[in-house]
Amino acid sequence: AAGPARLPAQIMAQSGAADGAPPVIARAHHGSVSREERRQIEEALKSGRLPAVVATSSLELGIDMGAVDLVVQIEAPPSVAAGLQRVGRAGHQVGAVSRGVVFPKHRGDLLACAVVAERMADGAIEELRHPRNPLDVLAQQIVAMVALDPWPVAELAAVVRRAAPYAELPDSALHAVLDMLSGRYPSTAFAELRPRLVWDRVTDLLTGRPGAQRLAVTSGGTIPDRGLFGVFLAGAERAARVGELDEEMVYESRIGDVFLLGSSSWRIEDITPDRVLVSPAPGQAARMPFWKGDSMGRPLELGRALGARLRGLVRGGDAAADTLRAGGLDEWAAGNLLAYLRDQRDATRSVPDDRTVVVERFRDELGDWRLAVHCVLGARVNGPWALAIGRRLAERYGVDAQVLPSDDGIVVRLPDTADEPPGADLVAFDPDEISAIVEESVGSSALFAARFRECAARALLLPRRDPRRRQPLWQQRQRAAQLLDVAREYADFPVTLEAARECLRDVFDLPGLVGLMRDLAGRRVRLVEVETSRPSPFARSLLFGYVGAFLYEGDAPLAERRAAALALDSALLGELLGRVDLRELLDPSVVAESERQLRWLTEQRRPRDAEDVAEMLRVLGDLTGAELVERGADPGWLTDLESARRALRIRVAGEERWIGVEDAGRFRDALGVALPVGVADAYVEPVPDPLGDLVARYARAHGPFAAATCAARFGLGVFVVEQALKRLGATGRVVSGEFSPGGVGTQWCDAEVLRLLRRRSLAALRREIEPVPPRALATFLPRWQQVGSSARGVDGVAAVVEQLQAAAVPASALERLVLPARVADYSPAHLDELCASGEVLWAGAGAIAGGDGWVSLVYADSAPLLLAPPDESLARTPLHDAVLDALADGQALFFRALSERVGGGDEPALVAAVWDLVWAGWLTNDTLAPLRASLGAGGTHRARASAPRARQRRPGRVALGS
Repeated sequence: AAGPARLPAQIMAQSGAADGAPPVIARAHHGSVSREERRQIEEALKSGRLPAVVATSSLELGIDMGAVDLVVQIEAPPSVAAGLQRVGRAGHQVGAVSRGVVFPKHRGDLLACAVVAERMADGAIEELRHPRNPLDVLAQQIVAMVALDPWPVAELAAVVRRAAPYAELPDSALHAVLDMLSGRYPSTAFAELRPRLVWDRVTDLLTGRPGAQRLAVTSGGTIPDRGLFGVFLAGAERAARVGELDEEMVYESRIGDVFLLGSSSWRIEDITPDRVLVSPAPGQAARMPFWKGDSMGRPLELGRALGARLRGLVRGGDAAADTLRAGGLDEWAAGNLLAYLRDQRDATRSVPDDRTVVVERFRDELGDWRLAVHCVLGARVNGPWALAIGRRLAERYGVDAQVLPSDDGIVVRLPDTADEPPGADLVAFDPDEISAIVEESVGSSALFAARFRECAARALLLPRRDPRRRQPLWQQRQRAAQLLDVAREYADFPVTLEAARECLRDVFDLPGLVGLMRDLAGRRVRLVEVETSRPSPFARSLLFGYVGAFLYEGDAPLAERRAAALALDSALLGELLGRVDLRELLDPSVVAESERQLRWLTEQRRPRDAEDVAEMLRVLGDLTGAELVERGADPGWLTDLESARRALRIRVAGEERWIGVEDAGRFRDALGVALPVGVADAYVEPVPDPLGDLVARYARAHGPFAAATCAARFGLGVFVVEQALKRLGATGRVVSGEFSPGGVGTQWCDAEVLRLLRRRSLAALRREIEPVPPRALATFLPRWQQVGSSARGVDGVAAVVEQLQAAAVPASALERLVLPARVADYSPAHLDELCASGEVLWAGAGAIAGGDGWVSLVYADSAPLLLAPPDESLARTPLHDAVLDALADGQALFFRALSERVGGGDEPALVAAVWDLVWAGWLTNDTLAPLRASLGAGGTHRARASAPRARQRRPGRVALGS
């Protein structure tokens, strides 16, 4: 009988997988391991069954690990607070002493380990700063609040400001978030900018829109979604989760690969869009998985303490070793660290510290200049400094220099294009200008793009389509890049402001950088410039990280790299490359049905209430009363929206139309229409391109259209609309060409709509070639083969021969079944006429028992291409060779003449030899008379023979007379 089923945790531990297996000494505790497995590990450690756990920063969380005797920290902790949190796991009881050992990874890590350990003993943790006014979380909380109850803006603001992060929230920031959530920004370019709530500007009341509660529940939270794949046990009756894998790790894996997860080996059995199915593979060689994490960088306080210790060690002389040993370093570590500092001082004459910045210049292997800026204040200061340096290099030399910051400095690679080598003047900035330079540069960095994606997700602008399914990270990046392209047009877009705030305050320490620049300007910090023949020891440590960053530069997501814009004339480029006419590719029925859907004319789009009508006006723009009724809108709903000041009546192109109140300013500025009295000021503020917004929305709600059609809709001149379309075309939002089947002249189409039409047209074509049931094939084949057709005469036979060319048919069935079934009045004379005229040839294609054989019909001009070569495997006798020799001069012979040429003799043997050569494809005849005569007394399908007709030589075949 089968043994009891084991839990995934038991399988993962591989306990008892083989007789005599060694006991488990340590288990891996990592965020990628499933929650159930982590609980098993924690319980095993607390109960004493597990001696040790190998963990990452997951142990910094508030997890009850039980009694831990010792924490071994590999590499210096990123901060004093993190070190205390990790080592504090040991002796985690009242009155107990926490014990830990810190192992440096390399010589450069020795000093950081010593300084962090000393500050941990002194309790000198870094200052705690909570986020100031995070607008993305504010947006999420507001949607959740109004989803349940209406909120006056003043009351909501009072509640929000009771939380410390929002105690100083300005009204301008709050109103910007409310504008975004209520649909102030157009969503034609990005659908998720649709309103999440309704803001009545008159009563200042906020109410939730349908779906707001579901959105807040399914897409809420502050932890960034990394698009991780769940790892599940294959074949389990119920889903048994093992852990998680990074998306890029899964992309590089294949079925059958073995990898490590939780210190156990697993074989990949299947990879689905949402999960990886695995089975245990104990004892198998496995590769390590990888995950991409983010590091916040060394805090400024720790950097200054490290710099101060460096300065003290350099000046301490012989007492430095005693100081290090007193701080916890053994003899080997203390000697190694002092030797490291001596080597650095010998190379650059100065060692960077809290009062010294060293700028080291040297050439790399290619002869280009490398600049190493040694500053130990941490990546939070060096990061924004690197952005400013990169901008200065671009302005001065016109090149995009490669600049990489780290905790210990900055590395710059500059091509050898300058007359003079780069110096310290590249890194010194005016303290009053450095903030503005960084703020202007951060928006084009990959860091900003990544933070923008996370902020947009927290602000519910990148909602999960289905919370039960994984959302691929690359798709999140694409959607965030599209949203960022739209948001760049608005300087007050809250998510853009929040992403910049995170970069400048949470990731970067901009005040610390400004303070450093002031100290440099005031000579409180020295700036030492040196040129070396080869990298110093400190520079080699910096270069190791630099090489690693650019070695894997291709792994950076495309949507989060800095992109340069290239303007091309798409029409001219299409002519140069040979444009494909889309009129031949787009299906007319697909275009018509898609346009009905885009214009909300289908049953599925019919509005159910006033909210749906408001959404319709937002998406489609201006509509007449008749057009609204055609789409299913109740006139009473329009009245309600007008009373609530959410819809307006205006006159456009000489007729009354309805618009959403959010578009009031656009119609006023673009078309000069008069607005009703009482429209809130927020809805009449100027926008950069009001006509472009209206035309872009028109394109989004239509299929291919002519500029004249759009101009007539708005009562404008064609030239005015064409200029707006060209502006949109330059940004890639619309494209021009010839699209509609049957259309004439140049048309315009929204780029996304055109992609939709092409996808649907391709899908329609694919449906035409989908497999069908056998019954459908049985019905189709006779029609395709013209069986039962009304074809008559020689022309009918000629058409059938063209369809049957080179198809091998039993000779006895050719004129008995095949041709009569396809030609209503078939007569052998019809085929003989075609053969005698030289248009059609026939040839044997193999013998069949009973005197029958396979025969093929082809047109003479196609014979070299379609007829198979004669069968060389025929066992030829001297008589066969004699027949071929007699006909070798290319003439056609009657049977008597042929018999005389081969020497007379046995006529039955000669007849058999001739038919052997016919079925092998060596001989043919100018009519089918001999074939009919041969089949008169045999064949599978007997047919009456007819008299032979004229004989003549056939090209490409040896001819034989009757």
